[in-house]
Amino acid sequence: MEIGPPFPAGQPAPLPPAAPARSSPWPVVAAVVAGCWTVGFVVVSQLGGWLADQIMLASGLHRVVWLWPATVLFTVLLVGAPALSLALLPRSAAVRATGRAWLAAALVLGALGLLRALPPVHHEAYLAALAATAALAALVLRALARRAAAPPRPSAPTAPLLGVAGGLALLLPWVWLGALGGLLETVLAGLAAAALGVLAGALLDDAFWSRFAVGEPPRPARLVLVGGLVAGVALLVLAAGVGQSGAQLPLLLTLPPAGFALAALHAAARRPAAATPAAPPGTVPADPPGTAPAGPSDTTGSEPGGREPGGRAGVRAATRWLVGLAVFGPLAFTDPEEITLVLANTRDVPFWVAAAAGAGLAVAAVLAVAYGVLLARPRGRRPSRRVAGVTAAALLVAVGAVAVGAGQPGLHGERLFVVLREQADLHGVPAAAGRAGRDARAGEVYRRLVDTAERTQADLRRDLRRLRLDHTPYYLVNAVEVDGGPAVRAWLSRRPEVARVLVSQRVRPLPAPAGRSRGTAPAPAGPEWNVRMLGADRVWSQLGVDGSGIVVGSSDSGVDGGHPALAAGFRGGDDSWYDPWDGTRSPTDQGGHGTHTVGSAVGRGGIGVAPGAQWVGCVNLDRNLGNPGYYLDCLQFMLAPFPPGGNPFTDGRPARAPEILTNSWGCPPIEGCDLRALRPATAALEAAGILVVAAAGNTGPYCGSIDDPPAPYADVLTIGAVDQRRRVTDFSSRGPVRGAAKPDLVAPGDEVLSAMPGGGYATLSGTSMATPQVAGVVALMWSANPALVGDLPRTRQILRDTATPATYASRTETCGGDANITGAGLVDAYAAVRAARG
Repeated sequence: MEIGPPFPAGQPAPLPPAAPARSSPWPVVAAVVAGCWTVGFVVVSQLGGWLADQIMLASGLHRVVWLWPATVLFTVLLVGAPALSLALLPRSAAVRATGRAWLAAALVLGALGLLRALPPVHHEAYLAALAATAALAALVLRALARRAAAPPRPSAPTAPLLGVAGGLALLLPWVWLGALGGLLETVLAGLAAAALGVLAGALLDDAFWSRFAVGEPPRPARLVLVGGLVAGVALLVLAAGVGQSGAQLPLLLTLPPAGFALAALHAAARRPAAATPAAPPGTVPADPPGTAPAGPSDTTGSEPGGREPGGRAGVRAATRWLVGLAVFGPLAFTDPEEITLVLANTRDVPFWVAAAAGAGLAVAAVLAVAYGVLLARPRGRRPSRRVAGVTAAALLVAVGAVAVGAGQPGLHGERLFVVLREQADLHGVPAAAGRAGRDARAGEVYRRLVDTAERTQADLRRDLRRLRLDHTPYYLVNAVEVDGGPAVRAWLSRRPEVARVLVSQRVRPLPAPAGRSRGTAPAPAGPEWNVRMLGADRVWSQLGVDGSGIVVGSSDSGVDGGHPALAAGFRGGDDSWYDPWDGTRSPTDQGGHGTHTVGSAVGRGGIGVAPGAQWVGCVNLDRNLGNPGYYLDCLQFMLAPFPPGGNPFTDGRPARAPEILTNSWGCPPIEGCDLRALRPATAALEAAGILVVAAAGNTGPYCGSIDDPPAPYADVLTIGAVDQRRRVTDFSSRGPVRGAAKPDLVAPGDEVLSAMPGGGYATLSGTSMATPQVAGVVALMWSANPALVGDLPRTRQILRDTATPATYASRTETCGGDANITGAGLVDAYAAVRAARG
């Protein structure tokens, strides 16, 4: 063979091929920095906003409506600015796609976050607005993306089934550990979750994923790791806008890992199909029988590399299912108002929400790894439709089984508290004193209250029965509590006999009891410091008075009737205990708060002020929460006790009413009360000659912080707290109340030792601890002089006249005068009993 010249004659030798231009690493570095900044700032801002809400709630401050809108708008600016830079400046298509996705997520967060300006009590309205806003945002994103989108392809069935399976796996912890709200609330949560799933599909569309599919065939590792990471950050930003304050926090953990699972589904959809045998060189493959030859433009049904048509369309559906079901869990199975630090001391809702979020994070991580390994391997087999369908069906059965078995089945929505315009006319009730006079007054008040309620509620109750709406009538406040949502509320509000309709909050059930609070302190060897400060021990020893003949009524978390310091003081009979929450037939207490307060009032062994007095009890708090209905259940029982299963309207026994009521609770707006909600109740008890003693609250040192009923009412003896130095504690709430001085008096309330369930003891602090001691002092006074029973003006005057000065920190605001911080001063039991004797 002849060897010729390397190049044809007359032609210059070609230049060697140029080395490929190296892309700058700085856009990638900028994207990494921006991603870290986005994750950190979003998490901190969301957690900080929730903590700010909780601090204001615990401090008794009014909700700041602009807090969340300002927070999310600030987030949009500080997250959107770097995202916008990434979307416009770099040459890398993947970096620009990253910036566009993060910028779109930030703008969506801004739109969704503004909805948190709605009051949390109107959860149905929020969910409806969330669904509408998410759907509108999805339409906008789809419209913007349609300009450059490829023609739609038919959906592939495998990816949506795997998306359903993944979503059900993420939903499972919430079904197990959470509980649904009302019917309308659940339906709206489902609509909002569906809209958010569609929004996620529009946010993470085909154009986004194609920027991370490099090579032919695409390298799945890059798509899953890089694309999944970018998608996870976008989902984190989206999650920050989902749910009222608190409900978004678990989604910050569970939703971002889903980005890797979605990336794995895309990688599987882009994997080349099985290769067909190669045709001999120089031949053209024949068309399948019965088909026309493919023309030059007949390419819409195929994808490069032999990928199955419709794979990406199927993954869009998978995104909607997976994200929608993952979001549905926190939206439907938690009440954002219960995700609060108020309940964080026991294994209550915050504990179980954290458990569900942790389980969800574990499931999301396993899902991401499993999908990544099984679906994105270069030589892995794409799962068949049958396998995907069986997996989804098995998880659906598991979710259903958990929902009706290990979960909390049923609906647990809020109720409506309907206050009628006409309240009982109690003018002219004889103001007789003494035991017989008090009993006569109580009977007359009971009769008038029941007559008014029966007459004015008749038409309303008939209509509620016709509509099969469960309801509970009340007479102490002429009101009816009824099942229903916004539509029922609107109907009730238009009725002429209705004054207003409030939301009566109901706590959702827990997967396991919160646990019983117990005390570990030893029993006292003698009278405790607070008893000595009041001089009650001197009343026992020097005046021979211990409260015998007087009954104190407690409405609280319950009472441990078997505690050694309390067992002998229980009045007994079939009308001395009522539990509207759980229907228990004998005194019991899970929370410990009620046992502690009753111990301070009438406990023996040195913890109670009036150890000779008796007590009756009612449970109006469960897990430290109540509502107007439960508070009224107990106040009605105190006015006219009735036997188990009795009808409060017909079986009440006003002659068995306790003489004094100790109330270490308040009904804030978050539980459904407005300032007037319980006003007729305390007015009726006053008319009946029953003294109502109530805690001022623990939202000091702010002025005007006595604002939760019944403490602000003029006919209630409102009590603040002092420490061992006779100084008003910082937590003790202050007045004035609409220009009037409150509290009325102060008593020891810092580190007070008293009884706890199980026979133990513990020290607690709060105006809750101070209040029962004043009830005990009144029991001593009325025991010393039974003629004072029911003479409320004279009793209040003696307490004020005999009180001793109390101080407060000099740095504290004066709140318009000492009377709004210390009231008339520190109660002096010894001086008060001597004055009562005359």
